[in-house]
Amino acid sequence: MNGGSPKVINSDTPDTVPGDQSGTTLIERSIPLTDNRIQSRDLFVSSREIIIAHGEETYRLRLTAQNKLILTK
Repeated sequence: MNGGSPKVINSDTPDTVPGDQSGTTLIERSIPLTDNRIQSRDLFVSSREIIIAHGEETYRLRLTAQNKLILTK
């Protein structure tokens, strides 16, 4: 491991999604990674749902009103 020192993934550079005709804006932001762990509050700063691209598949990770996480394909 990295001994507890935080690593940062992503950057703060907005861009458009290549090939996307919907006008969706890609916003990259910094998320601290410590000992291979990300805090969910850092993921859900501006929204209660995030999209995860995994290979050719897309998943949705949602934060419910009961503060639970739901991952759907």
